[in-house]
Amino acid sequence: MILWIIFAFMTALAIFAVLWPLGRVSRAAGGGSDLLVYKDQLHEVDRDRASGLIGEAEAEAARLEVSRRLLAAADAPAPAFMPDAQPSLQRRRWAVIAAMLILPFGPVGLYVALGSPNLPGEPAFARGNTPNRQESIAKLVRQLETHLEQNPNDGAGWEVLAPVYMQLNRFDDAVEARKKALKLNGENATREADLGEAETAAANGLVTAEAKVAFERAIARDPHEAKARYFLGLAAEQDGKIEEAAALWKALLADAPAGAPWVGFVREALARATGAPAAAPGPNANDVATASDMSDEQRRDMIRGMVTRLADRLHGDGADVEGWLRLVRAYVVLGDRDKAKDAAADARRALGDHPDDVKRIDDLIKGLGLDG
Repeated sequence: MILWIIFAFMTALAIFAVLWPLGRVSRAAGGGSDLLVYKDQLHEVDRDRASGLIGEAEAEAARLEVSRRLLAAADAPAPAFMPDAQPSLQRRRWAVIAAMLILPFGPVGLYVALGSPNLPGEPAFARGNTPNRQESIAKLVRQLETHLEQNPNDGAGWEVLAPVYMQLNRFDDAVEARKKALKLNGENATREADLGEAETAAANGLVTAEAKVAFERAIARDPHEAKARYFLGLAAEQDGKIEEAAALWKALLADAPAGAPWVGFVREALARATGAPAAAPGPNANDVATASDMSDEQRRDMIRGMVTRLADRLHGDGADVEGWLRLVRAYVVLGDRDKAKDAAADARRALGDHPDDVKRIDDLIKGLGLDG
C-alpha cells in the first residue's frame, strides 16, 4: 500500500511539472520582458553599491543609463502583429488534457504489457544469492586479476585476492597469490601460516612437506600463531604421531584467548586424536585424561573403532564427500593403504553423480601417493 502511495505522489509531481509551464501567462507583449530586465539591473546596481563593489559616482551613472533604457522601452510602440491568444489557450488546454491522460495511465499500460505484475516478490536474501550476484563477484575478481596483470608488484592486491580465491575453492590460485603477497609485502608469521593453509587446501586437506615448512617458519616468527600450531598438529596426526598431535592441540587450547572462534574446531581435533567422544563442546577433562593414559595400541584400537563407524555411516549414506575424504586420510594414518584405496573406490561410486566431488577424491589419492 505504501508503495502505491509513493507512486501516486510521484505521478502527481510529474503532472504538476508538466502543467505548470502550460498555465503561465505570456509576458512578451508590450516590451514586458525588456522592462523586467532593466528593473532587475537597477536592483543589481543598488546591491553592488551597498556591498561596496562600486562607488557612489559609478552607481549614479549606471542608474541614469539603465533608467534611460527603461523609459525608452516603456515608451516603445506595441508590435504591429499580436498573435491571437484564443488559439494559444485552446492548444494549452488540449496539452493539459493529454498530459493528464498519458502521464498516469501510460506507464501503467506499459508495465501491464511488458512487466510481470503477477510475479510474487522475492526475498532480499534470495536476490543476494542469484546467479547475477555470483556473476558480479566473478566480474570483480576478473577486474582485480586484470589489474594485477598490469601491476604485478601490487602486494596489497595479491593480499586481497588470495582469501577470495580460498572462498571460491581456487586453491592453486590461492597458493600463488599467497606466495606473491609474501614476497612483495614481507615475511611474517600470519602470511607464512596463510600460505601453508592454502597449500594444505590445494592438497585436499593433506599437510604437504611444503605446507609444513611454511607453518614451521610461522612458528619461528611467532610461537603463538594459532593457525600454524593447529596445522602442525594435523601434520603430526597424518604422520601417525597421535601423541604429538594431541600435545600440540592441548597446548593450543590452553593458550586460547577468551571467545576464540577456532576453539571448538581444535577441541574436535583433539577428541579425534585422543579417542574421546567428539561432542560439540569438545571432550571433558576426564575423557582427555583417560585417553591420554592409554597405550599407543589401545589408542589406535579406539581410533580404528571410530574409523569403522565412519565407514559404516558412509556406506549407508555416501553423499558426504567430506566424510569420504576423512575416511581415506584416516586409513592412511593407520597405515592401511589398501583400505584407503578401497574407500576411494567406494567414494567414486557413491559420488558418481557429482563430478566435482569425485575430482576431490582423485586429487586426494594423488596427493597421498595412492594412485600408483
